[in-house]
Amino acid sequence: MLALVPSPDFLSSDRSTALAGISAHHDSPQGSHAIHDSGIATQLLLFPGSEASCSRAALIPLDSETLGRIEALVRFWRGNNRRPVPPDTRMTVQQRRRLRLMMRAADGCTNGASYREIAIAFYGTGRVASNAWKTSSLRNTVIGLVKGGRAMIAGGYLQLLRHRKRS
Repeated sequence: MLALVPSPDFLSSDRSTALAGISAHHDSPQGSHAIHDSGIATQLLLFPGSEASCSRAALIPLDSETLGRIEALVRFWRGNNRRPVPPDTRMTVQQRRRLRLMMRAADGCTNGASYREIAIAFYGTGRVASNAWKTSSLRNTVIGLVKGGRAMIAGGYLQLLRHRKRS
């Protein structure tokens, strides 16, 4: 979520322009929550006084999530100004693929599918039948996918939004 506040006039030489692409919003004690879509959907928090027509500034807290917020701001700014938007670096292609498989596996298990049925849906009947099921690596993979999917559903998805700390 990007927090936008009214910008003092002396900070920007540009004239203020209205944010196009703001969809459904609702007011709260913190301000107005909105979704801005300019190629990528960005959740905004418009602080009181930062109406769509006024000049805005981004409020970036200096904490452990600062770098992620700066990347989100860059993607938002580039999309809003019709420039190429860099990819989100929080997840690799492999992590995105595994996440999709975890969600599908957890969904299948929740709807009564067995681990074997999930494996057949993911990998095909031939591949599942090629090994004894009780000792199959595919069985262990599916069990891990279901466990991971359930952990994501239980709140683990919040970790996806955070950059890994480098040591």
